Amino acid sequence: MAEQGGTPTASDEEQVWSWGAGTDGQLGTTTLQDEYLPKLLSLTSLPSISMLACGGAHVIALTSGGKVFTWGRGNSGQLGHGDIINTCLPKPVSFFNDYVITQAAAGWSHSGFVSDSGCLFTCGNGSFGQLGHGDNISLTTPAKVSYFVNDSVKMVACGMRHSLVLFAGNQVCGFGSGKRGQLGVSSDKTKSVNLPCVVSGFEDVEVVCISANGDHSAALSATGQLYTWGRGFCGSPDVQTPQCLPSSLSFREVALGWNHALVLTVDGEVFKLGNTLNKQSDKQQLQVDSSKPLLEKVSDFDGVRVLQIAAGAEHSAAVTESGEVKTWGWGEHGQLGLGNTDDQTNPQLVSLGSIDLRRKEIKVYCGSGFTYAVKRKQQLPSSPIFL
Repeated sequence: MAEQGGTPTASDEEQVWSWGAGTDGQLGTTTLQDEYLPKLLSLTSLPSISMLACGGAHVIALTSGGKVFTWGRGNSGQLGHGDIINTCLPKPVSFFNDYVITQAAAGWSHSGFVSDSGCLFTCGNGSFGQLGHGDNISLTTPAKVSYFVNDSVKMVACGMRHSLVLFAGNQVCGFGSGKRGQLGVSSDKTKSVNLPCVVSGFEDVEVVCISANGDHSAALSATGQLYTWGRGFCGSPDVQTPQCLPSSLSFREVALGWNHALVLTVDGEVFKLGNTLNKQSDKQQLQVDSSKPLLEKVSDFDGVRVLQIAAGAEHSAAVTESGEVKTWGWGEHGQLGLGNTDDQTNPQLVSLGSIDLRRKEIKVYCGSGFTYAVKRKQQLPSSPIFL
């Protein structure tokens, strides 16, 4: 993406590909259709990207200067443009003209934004209280969440109909739908809350990262431990409060789908909880231990160090140390980028053409049924961001 003043052009600085479900404009192309192969985008209006967040059918992009662009489905106001109109190309969110936004998250139909001063803003569907404003009203323009006015917000994560916030003192709050335990606010099932409530069980834990998708919630501690709560994996019972995964492994990244989770160890190994493909035949083959989640190594990466992971509704993606992008899982909309709509149970190589990876890197991002890959020289934070 070319910038003003003779700075590097897209060809030598940054490239963006998208593929998968595209009928709401979420692929950033000028055509509203699914793409089965990676499509190289020409987004001349969008300056250098620092991170992406992909939701149900919308995308949030932050620039290196802290500006916000959104596109895709806007029927609930999740794009933050003051309307409920879909947008097929990146459009700046004018509300943030006087702010520097450092992190963002996209849920099914709502969005969250964190500023450099630690403020939290939300917009989109609020019918379950997932915007955190004390009501169930949807908003087409971002609004500051007043609960955190005296606390510095570090990170926001958005699930299907709930939100998580990591803020000062390494505390975690949840709000929105809680019927599967994804808010982690009590031992009893909570249907929904519209004001942030502190998640139980982290009093003596230094949380450095949070993640949300579907009805799942997760957090990573500074010591590399994984905590999950909400909808149970592999048919196991729902979990009302955070439970630490019993493992001697140290994790540095977690990515949640609707029925599965991926975790990445500090050594670059990938493990999964649940199933990328939620097929009944798969369920019948599993021996479910309801006392703990089922952790299984993705053996296809044996001998290969993985640098980053991402998860959509029912598909997964990973970037290897050599710069390869691999995908697997549900493929109905072409979100695996393999030229077809087939499902894949094992990671498959996605062709992005000839890429010079010297002093460059690739990051991959997954929405519910679509995928993005970004290549640039400067380091891109993953989504979610890890401290």
